[in-house]
Amino acid sequence: MKARRFEEMTLPHLNAAYNLARWLTHSDQDAQDIVQEAYLRAFKFFDGFRGEEARAWLLAIVRNTAYTWLRQNRESVSHVPFDEEFGDLNEVSSATLFHQPDNNPAAILARNDDKRLLDQALAQLPVEFREVLVLRELENFSYKEISEIAGIPIGTVMSRLARGRRLLQACLERMNLGVT
Repeated sequence: MKARRFEEMTLPHLNAAYNLARWLTHSDQDAQDIVQEAYLRAFKFFDGFRGEEARAWLLAIVRNTAYTWLRQNRESVSHVPFDEEFGDLNEVSSATLFHQPDNNPAAILARNDDKRLLDQALAQLPVEFREVLVLRELENFSYKEISEIAGIPIGTVMSRLARGRRLLQACLERMNLGVT
């Protein structure tokens, strides 16, 4: 009974858990390990979960697991190159591309280049800003949910989002000027 309820409530959020861990660590393998560990922790403490929506609760566990991993592996994390093959901000299928107003090959390449630049810029942000941007812009969490996941006040969520967006914009501007 517990296992079935746990699966029903948490498995739909597996992709969001992986995405958060991946953006925090920049490593596919580490993200997989973190999500596995987080799911084990979540199952262990599932009896204490008192809610109908497990998404924020689960991602808080993933976040905490990722930060524990980052603390333990800090030196190796700072030297991990950004993997451009990691999913773009908006996974775009070829079917989706053909429904775009401008779907000629040059426009498709330009969109892909823009996404790649955005991915690279986001990866360069300090983790506390990248985290809230990923949760808000990619996972569509509310400020309240981000506050619960990150364990920070809503005002801090809002200020980190604002500052993260400014840092992201500045990074993109530097990249467009060819300055890294």
